[in-house]
Amino acid sequence: MSSSVHAELGAAADAIGRYRERVAGLIDGLGPNSEDLATAMYEAERALLSAERLLTRAEKIAR
Repeated sequence: MSSSVHAELGAAADAIGRYRERVAGLIDGLGPNSEDLATAMYEAERALLSAERLLTRAEKIAR
């Protein structure tokens, strides 16, 4: 597989990981009356974690 594909997958996984961390940081700052928002953000964080793992897996396969 092309080294550029491998590099792009790694870069994408890193970027998704940073976005996931940003979302997680926002959740910590929510007030007590933000349950619906927190739930939606936790779901988004889990989806980003899944995307990060899948991209990392693809990167390993592309080696």
